[in-house]
Amino acid sequence: MVTYGEIRTALHRGEARWNVNEGAGDEAQVPVYALGVPSDEHLVPAAEAPPVDLAALLRQNPTTNQMLAARRAALGLPSGPLAVDQNLIARAAPQNGVDEAGFSAQVDWRNRWGTNWVTQVRDQNPCGSCVAFGTTAVVESRVRIEHAVWTVRSEGDTHDGQGLRCADGSWPNTYFDWIKGHGIADPACWPYHTDNAPYRPTADRSGRTVKMDGYTQLGSTDDQKRWLDTVGPISCCIEVPDDFFAYRTGVYHKTVSHIAGLHCVAIVGYSDPDRCWIAKNSWGRAWGDGGYVRIGYGEIRIDEFAKYGVLSTNPDPWTKRRLHNGNLYESGNGATHRNFEMLATAEGRRIRHWWRDNTATGFPWAQASEFGLDAACCPTLTSTTFNRNFESVHLTDAGRLHHWWLDQNSGKWNDGGIFGPANAAGVPGFIQSNYGAPGNFEVVVRLGTGVLQHWWRDGGGWHAGPTFGSHVAFSGASLVQSTYGTQGNFELVCTLGTGQMQHWWRDNDHGMVWRPGPLFGSGIAGPPVMIQGQYGMATENGTGNFELCVAAGGRVQHWWRNNSADMSWHCSAVFGHDIAAVTGLVEGSFGFNLEIVVLRTDRRLQHYWRDGAGWHEGPVIGQA
Repeated sequence: MVTYGEIRTALHRGEARWNVNEGAGDEAQVPVYALGVPSDEHLVPAAEAPPVDLAALLRQNPTTNQMLAARRAALGLPSGPLAVDQNLIARAAPQNGVDEAGFSAQVDWRNRWGTNWVTQVRDQNPCGSCVAFGTTAVVESRVRIEHAVWTVRSEGDTHDGQGLRCADGSWPNTYFDWIKGHGIADPACWPYHTDNAPYRPTADRSGRTVKMDGYTQLGSTDDQKRWLDTVGPISCCIEVPDDFFAYRTGVYHKTVSHIAGLHCVAIVGYSDPDRCWIAKNSWGRAWGDGGYVRIGYGEIRIDEFAKYGVLSTNPDPWTKRRLHNGNLYESGNGATHRNFEMLATAEGRRIRHWWRDNTATGFPWAQASEFGLDAACCPTLTSTTFNRNFESVHLTDAGRLHHWWLDQNSGKWNDGGIFGPANAAGVPGFIQSNYGAPGNFEVVVRLGTGVLQHWWRDGGGWHAGPTFGSHVAFSGASLVQSTYGTQGNFELVCTLGTGQMQHWWRDNDHGMVWRPGPLFGSGIAGPPVMIQGQYGMATENGTGNFELCVAAGGRVQHWWRNNSADMSWHCSAVFGHDIAAVTGLVEGSFGFNLEIVVLRTDRRLQHYWRDGAGWHEGPVIGQA
């Protein structure tokens, strides 16, 4: 054990560029934190890692992150299927200079292009699980970068899933191999434990794991920096001298000789001017610089071992469940795990499954299969933790509700049965909720009497819930399992006979009572579609805004509610032409763009999308 006074003396003697906690007295002992890399036996020496053919890897794994595509294009690397112009390249250009090869002189994914891509620092506490934290952080950031959504993964899932006990350590390649084979689940499926609890994840684990296609060893510092510049964070191993525990701010270099052990961290950036790596640690936010440390190049063996990066991730439906509604969904299918899936009516009251290849140039739409014989309007589509199956509910021509589901193993649609009221008369809202694991299905639909009714399904089947509201003209695919409250409130919007929209919410922490919210809008004559998106979420713990699209006067109105400030609804845009109804809304992997599908007055389906420049008219997809 060393004292803060001993460390201060060593720092002064070595003219160090870092410091310790000023509030700690000289006699106070420096606390010791848990590590977790047992030895360097299974760490690959950096010199033995093969050179990385970055261009080939990026060609096989194209990005739909617009800023990253522009950065790659500026470097002459494959930029993927997106159109990249000089304005975008200029926006993505490094603000702090470049090296001789044109790569950024500084990168920090905590604030890149004005956006945070890194989840908050967490604490491994007494366990030897640093590798779980260092690898999980990389996967979380890659999902954020490539799929434009925050995801929180459980370090306990990977640690306990391998049969490790709290005190057991391991190596990054061992963890990444396990994640490649098993995925990594969210904390509600299996939380992080420090008590050696038997590993018993929820029964629906297969449908709530982020998957990855593989990982890459990065040996040279040039390869590592280029990866950080053009792909994202990486994991690495370091040795920990006694003085490292006392780090507060600055660029760390070793001042004492005794080594406490080996440790794993995530590298989220670097600075050539300061000659350091920027690392996310796993000792909580009270340690270091808010949980981070800047480590000098070559210090504490940081450049002696290969580092590890992840390219392709495949987020689970649970991660993306708030980002879509209506008949449109971004699935994990396709080479880059971001195809669009769409259900629409077809001749003979059938339902046609469409899909868009979001890897191919031009993003072509294609027809898959048809099913059903009783669809009165476009279904509401989702994907669930039941093995990532697609699930659909639609209004029938007899005023009932009909459930169908697609088995991801067979690729076939299956009849889930007819249920619900005898006088349903609207587009159903349909979600998988937080109740239970697998989560219950929840449906809200308009009845012929002008009220809304809530139905729900658990392991015992479908159950009728309460009716609420009055003078409802249109229900829509606007039911959302929100992030408000401990349990998460239900939120929805309907259209009234007056042409106004009304926001309703169910307080799931206090009696599960549906409560009326404000009225907004005018001249609305169709069903609204609503999601809770990523705008307004500076971290994974933020509350995303509500985004809503609805048809009015032959055009589309886009509304949003600022869930971080005044909680009021704002109409941000009116666009399109010949619109009969909005049928689907997604915030997908294309750089936080909003994507919608509309039903035109000629009964054809058309795609529109919004980027930073506004709303754009997309192709006509086909007949509905």
